[in-house]
Amino acid sequence: MTFHGKPGTSPLQLRWRRTIGLALVTIAGLAVFALVVPLFAGPLNALRFAGFPLGYYMAAQGSLIAFLALTVWFIRRQERLDRDAGVAEPEPLDAGDELR
Repeated sequence: MTFHGKPGTSPLQLRWRRTIGLALVTIAGLAVFALVVPLFAGPLNALRFAGFPLGYYMAAQGSLIAFLALTVWFIRRQERLDRDAGVAEPEPLDAGDELR
């Protein structure tokens, strides 16, 4: 584990600062897809996607796909932060491994 922080900052404080930053970025992305995209539904309805007006499609499916993608991105980034800080959960056993 390497520590690249300001003098007087512990690795735990750095990890929490990065975790809070990651959470804020994720929440901002969720807010964009939940609040901003529906505001543009009217102009987007002029375009069609899979036979549906694009504004309708974004409200019904596109935002949900974006939420899922943001969640997966958040989980992977958080796992990397935890691994770098040395506080990651242990890897699960493979199906072929037996407990002894």
